[in-house]
Amino acid sequence: MLKISSPEDRHNMNAVPKEFSKLKRERILVIEDEPDISELITYNLEREGFAVLQSEDGLGISEKIKSHSPDLILLDLMLPGVDGIEIARKLKNDPVTSVIPIVIVTAKGEESDIVLGLGLGADDYVTKPFSPRELIARIKAVLRRGPLKEEREKGDRIVRDGLVIDSVKHEVKVDGVSVTLTATEFRLLHYLAAHPGRVFTRDQLMSRVIGEDVFVVDRNIDVHIRNVRKKIDAYKDFIETVRGVGYRFADDE
Repeated sequence: MLKISSPEDRHNMNAVPKEFSKLKRERILVIEDEPDISELITYNLEREGFAVLQSEDGLGISEKIKSHSPDLILLDLMLPGVDGIEIARKLKNDPVTSVIPIVIVTAKGEESDIVLGLGLGADDYVTKPFSPRELIARIKAVLRRGPLKEEREKGDRIVRDGLVIDSVKHEVKVDGVSVTLTATEFRLLHYLAAHPGRVFTRDQLMSRVIGEDVFVVDRNIDVHIRNVRKKIDAYKDFIETVRGVGYRFADDE
């Protein structure tokens, strides 16, 4: 079941505007089965000016997402009917929905859970209980990456041997074959490749790629790097680990 919330219909949660996809405000889809948490998230998102679309389960969610075109998805992993892991995997494997950022919000906070969530293509992972201010900060940081403005300033197209990174098309090709990267993975790869030979600490990468005002742990960057290396396959060695410091993209010399 989907329902759309806005500050104007706080007292009528079943009111559904006819043209949600045409609202000018950035749209957040909250997939959460616990009403209290869904309401808490919705209230805080609305205070920040977002339009909110709510779903209490993941049934038929792909089609609904395509219909309503959210700018970002907040996804709980433990849902009735369809597991959140399967939802994330399906969304990231569909070319139409793969570009929509996903922030996982869940009580599953073990390191293995975080690694799995980020490995599926999620852009961030927030554990319950959470601070609404921190959640909003993370959402804003993910949304700021959208246009990839900094990458365009650094060069629209980077070519190294058979690896092509095109920020205008938001496309990466390996020996002529397109590979799918999440928004965070793409930004991370492009940022490193745009500065060949320069070493970046994890803190610097988190600040430039994840966002300065977001509280994240070092392993988030490590997981994203691992995923990028796996996807660019034959050219994974272009991303070098500098022990005790961070990462760099191999100098073309």
